[in-house]
Amino acid sequence: MKNNNLRKSGLAIAMAAAIGVSTGASAAVELYNQDGTSFSVDGYFNAFYVNRDDKQNDVRDTRIKMGFLPNTIGFNFSREMGDLTLGGRSSFWTTINDALGADAGTATDTQIDVRQFYATVDGDFGQVLIGKDFGLYARSNIFLDEILMGFGSPGLAGGVSFGNIRAGYSYPTPSAQITYRSPDMSGLKVAAGVLDPADTVTGANDENSAPRFESEVTYNANLNDVALTGWVNGRYQSAENGTATVDSTGIGYGIKASMAGLTLAASGFTSKGDNPVLIGNGAVTEDDADGFLVQGSYAFGANRVVLSYGETDAEILNLETESTTIGFFHDVNSNFKLVAEYNMYEDNNRTTGATTTEADTIALGAIVMF
Repeated sequence: MKNNNLRKSGLAIAMAAAIGVSTGASAAVELYNQDGTSFSVDGYFNAFYVNRDDKQNDVRDTRIKMGFLPNTIGFNFSREMGDLTLGGRSSFWTTINDALGADAGTATDTQIDVRQFYATVDGDFGQVLIGKDFGLYARSNIFLDEILMGFGSPGLAGGVSFGNIRAGYSYPTPSAQITYRSPDMSGLKVAAGVLDPADTVTGANDENSAPRFESEVTYNANLNDVALTGWVNGRYQSAENGTATVDSTGIGYGIKASMAGLTLAASGFTSKGDNPVLIGNGAVTEDDADGFLVQGSYAFGANRVVLSYGETDAEILNLETESTTIGFFHDVNSNFKLVAEYNMYEDNNRTTGATTTEADTIALGAIVMF
């Protein structure tokens, strides 16, 4: 039976990439598989002991938080209908840190959001996805991050950390979309979609006369025992309110090479009229932003060591950032992982050069997944 649910799951791709295995092997628990119909469930749970030295404010803070990937449960279905395979996924992402901390009011106000809720139609032509999923722009930049299952740079007080978001890539914000993905053409895959546009202008006469356009091309090859992955992705949209027009563009790119336990990766982006943290509603200018991320990792036995460094230079936010992470990952077994990380993060006012954030973070975590 054809089962493309794992290939369609953003979380599954991310987790498989992070642990260096093929996305053709699923950790999901299959609950039903009969007469061409299957249904499965997958889950991801984590918690980190986090100790942060905020040098800017001379404060040391200790928290129990989740990592860069929130806790998640996902449901997948697939059904063969003649020459087509119909499928779908819904996933629910939750923080274990209530609201924005004890000061937010309701002590048990845990946030839950739906980042994936879509159906798919697969056939010899490829795949069409309809619904809500991660965007294509910056998609591989984040999903192929070597510290994806770690902690990374500081984030919001009550939410996830930011990993390398704003320090090497932006977040491929989940959006309503209609996306086409080609079949695998000897390692080459092409995806293109129309997405619900972000409201990048404000006023009484906001107008988005066209959707947001995003695409990604990926290529995988094995050359003399060196596994290579390369990608290019992009986005474009235009919005106006009668007095102002904002054209938003972005290009992301990267390459990753692995051989005998050693992995080297480099990625980057350049954008205009785009928030380099996440794509969302809110007025922006057509100022520029760019960034890069370089990483190396070495796997030996059940262990993996990672060194990561990223920067973002954002004229649009008047911000310059840099983030350095040293990480150690240990697989207790295929469903249980331990993580130790040390991150050094700094951001500065681009105009004055004044340091606005300087923090060193120690994160010790455990991950259970199925």
